[in-house]
Amino acid sequence: MKNLFSFVLLALFSLSAAAQEYAQTQLENSPRHHEWVTINSNDRELHTFVAYPEVDEPVPVVLVIHENRGLNTWARSFADQVAEHGYIAVAPDLISNTKEGIEKTSDFASSDEARSALYDLDPANVTTDLINALNYAKSLTASNGKVFVVGFCWGGFQSFRFATNAGDQIEQAIVFYGTGPQEKEAYQTIEVPVFGFYGGNDNRVNSTIEFSENAMSEFGKSYNYVIYEGAGHAFMRRGDDPSLPADDANKLARDKAWEKLKELLATN
Repeated sequence: MKNLFSFVLLALFSLSAAAQEYAQTQLENSPRHHEWVTINSNDRELHTFVAYPEVDEPVPVVLVIHENRGLNTWARSFADQVAEHGYIAVAPDLISNTKEGIEKTSDFASSDEARSALYDLDPANVTTDLINALNYAKSLTASNGKVFVVGFCWGGFQSFRFATNAGDQIEQAIVFYGTGPQEKEAYQTIEVPVFGFYGGNDNRVNSTIEFSENAMSEFGKSYNYVIYEGAGHAFMRRGDDPSLPADDANKLARDKAWEKLKELLATN
């Protein structure tokens, strides 16, 4: 049993390392403009990665909320892919400068340490960070003032939660395999559509969909979603691996989700 446990840990570590490797290659080969900016938020500098598309007119901004391991290489790679499809991506590193001596996610000794730092965050401070990142996104002269919020896993939960706080300042909250608020009353303040992307083999998250759907319906809110059968949790990251076979369930889900995501972004 001990050997099996060690094998599983090694396999998960290898998958994570491989994801960072191909994502880093994608970033290095990107022709698009990337930059790091700092936003004053919660009495510290919030490091934020910004990716610009190659377009000749103002476009919407996608505010990207990372997974529970922080703004790692894959999260920045996703931001670049947003720019590839014609939108500005603004991706705040929500654990930046939250631990003494550590400026960014990449400065943590391991992804486990980054995750621990994330779960130490004060929810109110997360909201403040996202509001400040939203204000920065709206201030960009290259944008048309419209902002969509897209989050993954923990970030998917934060995307749903941010919809309860952002009023009509965002166009839509887009949730990738994240849970909704647990308190029904929280849904009452949502003023924008929410769209969810889920993997069929992700019962921990999917078991919460019915509650969110009922709450949104009760308060007359717009909530639609798609479930990709055979795909697991984090299929957007897992399916991004270029070495996967064409029929891999996570890859198929990732490709279909991108088509749907582009459709959502193009409707506003």
